[in-house]
Amino acid sequence: MKAQSLQFKRNASDALHDENLKLAMSFAKTGFIGKRAAAVAAVPQWQTIRDEARELKNHVLDNLDHYLLAYEEAVIRNGGTVHWAQDGEEAAKIIVDLCTQANAKTVAKGKSMVGEEASINEALEEAGIEPIETDLGEYIIQLAKEPPSHIIAPAVHKTKEQVSELFHEHHQQYGRQEKITDRAALVHEARVILREKFRHADVGITGANFLVAETGQHVLVTNEGNGDLSSILPRTQIVIAGIEKVVPNLNDASCLLRMLARSATGQHFSNYTSVMGGPKKAEDTDGPDAFHVVLVDNHRTDMLAGDLKEMLRCFRCGACMNHCPVYGAVGGHAYGWVYPGPMGSVLTPVMVGIEKAPDLPHACTLNGRCAEVCPMSIPLPSLLRRHRQTTFEKQLQSAHSRYGLKVWAFFAKRPIVYRTLTGLSVRFLKLIGGRRGYLKRLPLAGGWTKGRNLPVPQHAQTFMALYRKQQS
Repeated sequence: MKAQSLQFKRNASDALHDENLKLAMSFAKTGFIGKRAAAVAAVPQWQTIRDEARELKNHVLDNLDHYLLAYEEAVIRNGGTVHWAQDGEEAAKIIVDLCTQANAKTVAKGKSMVGEEASINEALEEAGIEPIETDLGEYIIQLAKEPPSHIIAPAVHKTKEQVSELFHEHHQQYGRQEKITDRAALVHEARVILREKFRHADVGITGANFLVAETGQHVLVTNEGNGDLSSILPRTQIVIAGIEKVVPNLNDASCLLRMLARSATGQHFSNYTSVMGGPKKAEDTDGPDAFHVVLVDNHRTDMLAGDLKEMLRCFRCGACMNHCPVYGAVGGHAYGWVYPGPMGSVLTPVMVGIEKAPDLPHACTLNGRCAEVCPMSIPLPSLLRRHRQTTFEKQLQSAHSRYGLKVWAFFAKRPIVYRTLTGLSVRFLKLIGGRRGYLKRLPLAGGWTKGRNLPVPQHAQTFMALYRKQQS
């Protein structure tokens, strides 16, 4: 997906003034967080599973070349073909070529974040091939000509009323003249229209949640069954996945599956969890005649060789963004590319270049909730701090930010001076703002006071002084 705008500060400011976005995000936040908490609490051995999953993925990443080659061999044994893509552009070219060879006019496409990396829809349209998004959320944003704003719920930023307007505008060509506002009726209308798209699609494209090295199969998890229909009905099936999705065997996949739905949507298991692989055999009643897998690198090997390796454990559940106060306030489009939230703030600077996205590592309060809820134990705040260090070293921040950090670092390296100055600062703030309890303006704090009041300290002592006092 081509970057919309990687000017996070400007995008975030616009998002904060979008009343429809505020309404949509207020509905989303409570649902995701509450359901996940209940699902996790129902598994007493959650932390044990989490630890096992972390060790499993670390083992795979340490031996990634071995498992990828084993997966390729197994796919070939099953009658399929594996294609290797260095980046998203190469992946899109491979897929367009495969669709052209299949004489495809229409493509049924399941939800795939790697597909978004590769801008598959745009590439197919330029080649005169019509892609049809079959996931309901992706279908909605395709009609709206927008990118996804969440990796699990792509249209989470849309209200019911906005979806109703979209369907009324685009479905009249199918004889649907009446405007519908009921949620169940909207879903039914989309289902009826998409069924015909499934039936006539020449090629099906899906992502893959996991690639099984031992069997050459892939695991596909959906709640709507659209991934199964996109895989089985068309003559040609194409699977696109990042190289980090490989696991040794089905038992290992099951370990990760125990956490995936619970972390993503708060379900114990998704409605559809399918294991597929290869073209249709002689004894099969359905399935594709041709089967292809496109494995995408897109700077993943750069992460594998560097200090962001732990990010490759991510299996795209979205828990980090669901619990992120920044994402909850500005939504996904503010981040400007495929991946929003904390995981996007780590991935995007790697995949598009940190020079193009210097603000994203700073789009974080470092409160640590993302790391706390991440089922794969990815230390997201630590990875973001590494990016911040890079932006400082490459002088990608504004001059006054760099100088401010240098001044702070000078005093922070001298504990006695630092504690003396912070103590004086606390007492000064308490003195000038103690009557009201807040400050409307403060020199060098305009970034805060421009949009909200600055609370003054409750005590005329620093945190460290109060801590020492309480300990003694």
